Amino acid sequence: MKSNKRVIITGIIAILIVAFLGAYRLPYYIYKPGTADALEPFVEIDDSFPSEGDMHLVTVRGGQATPIQWVLSQVRPYHEVVPLEQVRPEGISEDEYFHAQLQLMESSQEAAKVVAYESAERDITVDYEGVFVVQALEGMPAEKELEAGDEILSVNGEEIEESDELVSYVETLEEGDVVTLTVKRGDETLSKEIEVAPFPDDESRVGVGISLVTDRSVEVSPEVTVKSGDIGGPSAGLMFSLEMYDQLTEEDITKGREVCGTGEINYEGEVGRIGGIDKKVVAADQEGCDVFFAPNEGEAEGSNYEVAVEAAEDINTEMDVVAVDTFDDALKYLNEN
Repeated sequence: MKSNKRVIITGIIAILIVAFLGAYRLPYYIYKPGTADALEPFVEIDDSFPSEGDMHLVTVRGGQATPIQWVLSQVRPYHEVVPLEQVRPEGISEDEYFHAQLQLMESSQEAAKVVAYESAERDITVDYEGVFVVQALEGMPAEKELEAGDEILSVNGEEIEESDELVSYVETLEEGDVVTLTVKRGDETLSKEIEVAPFPDDESRVGVGISLVTDRSVEVSPEVTVKSGDIGGPSAGLMFSLEMYDQLTEEDITKGREVCGTGEINYEGEVGRIGGIDKKVVAADQEGCDVFFAPNEGEAEGSNYEVAVEAAEDINTEMDVVAVDTFDDALKYLNEN
């Protein structure tokens, strides 16, 4: 009997240990190569033109680490472990973080739509509906003056339609300068005088300390529908714009190739830095892509493009890694090669 009890107890302990190792969540997040999905099923445009090749959205997979996953990540290539607080600020749930990522994806699709339709010279109307405060940064002058949801009407008496107008203006100022913001909060119109100060994490930059969003309504013809499911984040903007452009124009810019890439895109067609590009190179290579577009960041040291080239050389891929600063750079490459 004692022997049987020991076996039972040992079995229970073993089960508990296995459950702990496989289910307990550590305060770490693991990033690893994801997928490189063809975008045609995601983007539907009325009366679109077909292509022989595909544009691909490239992803990075991520999730909170279990003990087993943490151990495996130490020996698997292109698995990166980071503290959880670097991914999700304290107090933000996984659902809230996921929802925020989906919103970023939606914004990137809208910017991609504007860039693609304007470049293809198709019908598009953009109406600007206001610039709104998303967050006042802790420790910055705006923290005590502005609230999330405030609509900024003007800066120093000059009306603004886009958030970039305010950002560009403040960047010309120096520490100690004061800006007057006219703000709509509910039914009230307020005037706020805010001093410009250095950012706590980068004292070479100054600002008032707010993150902003421009509310736009975009109407296009022919209609476009984008179905990206549960994929979040802004980094697919460049590839969405290329896919839309390819469907809108008769010429097949894929030329039968499998085209991958990454990069956030703004309404002016500028391609911005993203995270995890080395892992995206691996995912694109595994999918058999021929081309991979990487943000060049104006040839800055340590740019996404430099990291992508290092990863491509490390895995010995035959895929062409191409530096781009704008949508037009990518389009030019596809047309000329």
